[in-house]
Amino acid sequence: MTGTAAAPPVRIAYSPCPNDTFVFDAWAHGRVPGAPALDVTFADIDVTNGMAERGELDVLKVSYAVLPWVLEEYALLPCGGALGRGCGPLVLTREPGLDLTGKTVAVPSERSTAYLLFRLWAADVLPEGVGKVVVLPFHEIMPAVRDGRVDAGLVIHEARFTYRDYGLHCLADMGEHWESTTGLPIPLGAIIAKRSLGADALRALAEAARTSVRMAWADPEASRPYVRAHAQELDPAVADQHIGLYVNEFTADLGEAGYAAVRGLLTRAAAEGLVPAIAADALVFP
Repeated sequence: MTGTAAAPPVRIAYSPCPNDTFVFDAWAHGRVPGAPALDVTFADIDVTNGMAERGELDVLKVSYAVLPWVLEEYALLPCGGALGRGCGPLVLTREPGLDLTGKTVAVPSERSTAYLLFRLWAADVLPEGVGKVVVLPFHEIMPAVRDGRVDAGLVIHEARFTYRDYGLHCLADMGEHWESTTGLPIPLGAIIAKRSLGADALRALAEAARTSVRMAWADPEASRPYVRAHAQELDPAVADQHIGLYVNEFTADLGEAGYAAVRGLLTRAAAEGLVPAIAADALVFP
């Protein structure tokens, strides 16, 4: 894969969230030397998870929680995703200390890592379980909680910084629960690519993603137009906080701790019967 004019662009889908546009800005705009051109589709994580399950597109940003269903067709890239500490999903309510037993909770996707972390948390603290789970696009969850359409909402991304603007309270931090019970960083979003592209192409894609991240760090101002164009309703200061939290050393390279976190999440979830077990070598990058 050389990035020449004759080569077809790589079809990729990721979210319009600041962390993704920051990470992929240089690559998407042809500034990564030798990288293939990108044909970008912007989509919410619930949509990209579904794309992965249907085998659509070459490269996708997905939830780590969807990996057990897609690793036969897709390989996990060792870079470009979202994983870290102090960045977990939050459960928000209108009143502090609400007992969620039997209540309705809005979540961003039933195959999201946020929901998987929520289910692991609920298994520990809500033995009788919640009453109902509804899926909403993540930007609709806080208004739904505020307006009383649901009892609680599971939120991700910049909602960590803005939920108080909606008059909401943080009932529980899924990341704190995960880190305190495992000691591992929190796996959230993964970059996957079709295995059928071949090992050489997969390595080239990973290197392009890693270079794009490093270029964004080296010149943060270069990515601002792209970030702002796709996060128009987000305060620039919040967008900067979002990027600072979700784009970190694990974005450039999962490393031993990152892979341990992913294996830990999927192994624990499989033990609870929440996801299928994965093969021992399923996470190995070609």
